[in-house]
Amino acid sequence: MNIVSLLPSATEIVCELGLGDHLVGVTHECDYPPFVKALPKVTRTLIPHDASSRDIDSLVRQRLRTQRAIYTLDMTVLENLRPDLIVTQALCDVCAVAEAEVTAAACSLPGQPTVVNLEPTRLSEVFDCLRLVAAAAGVPHRAAEVIDALQARVAAVKARTEGLRFRPRVVVLEWIDPPFCSGHWTPELVRLAGGFEGIGREAQPSRTMSWTEVVAFHPEVLVIACCGFTTERTLQDIPILRDYPGFTDLSCTRTGRVYVVDGNAYFSRPGPRLVDSLEILAHLLHPEVHPLPSGLPLARQLTRAELEAAARV
Repeated sequence: MNIVSLLPSATEIVCELGLGDHLVGVTHECDYPPFVKALPKVTRTLIPHDASSRDIDSLVRQRLRTQRAIYTLDMTVLENLRPDLIVTQALCDVCAVAEAEVTAAACSLPGQPTVVNLEPTRLSEVFDCLRLVAAAAGVPHRAAEVIDALQARVAAVKARTEGLRFRPRVVVLEWIDPPFCSGHWTPELVRLAGGFEGIGREAQPSRTMSWTEVVAFHPEVLVIACCGFTTERTLQDIPILRDYPGFTDLSCTRTGRVYVVDGNAYFSRPGPRLVDSLEILAHLLHPEVHPLPSGLPLARQLTRAELEAAARV
């Protein structure tokens, strides 16, 4: 079976199920496991590589108004790969090739490959996606063992969290310019990790928000997990926070509990590494209770100097 993935999280799901040898094509963003970076790329982006966060947001909004995605298929490459199974998503209108384009492409390909759409909004639904892909690939038995191992890790975090008396107020930003609150699975991860996300809503989309919402909630912990951005890229946008009134006075700023995490590798990808994201977040919130598993990166806590620079008007 030849499998093409049109989503980084789908690529990780395919590989987690032991189907990496069947992957013949991936997106230009797929980078994990590392071997997939050498596979043929079946998509390309319309976003300039040097675009600012504000420019990216403007382009995304423009594409939404015209009902067009910011990624497009390379049909020549796709045709040459002759896929039997295409794994894509219908959850986000802009973060992958448009569903209509994928459907039309599949219908035009020889043999008309099976198209599987993934639409998880919760952690449990990510596990459902593993089952769905395994079934579509003809190996339904492989999903159970993988899911059992992931659920055991989630259960371990939940068990430690149950004994907590203090659960800090948390805001997770999915974008800085303009500010977006978290959505879908992220508020759930905060709850499981031992925090209270007072702005983002579980199983609901992230949304543009007014900074006054953050000020009113007065978070004790601020986590910045920009969608599709690495930690290093996100750090470039930290000075933008100085333009937001009241940033200096937030509890999280005064106590130094402002963190940057890799949204691209973890929090933005609804695949197996969402469990990694949970463990990173749990350690961030309650390091004395939740140990950080070996191999996972520490959240990048902003230094006092960085916070003062961001807060300087």
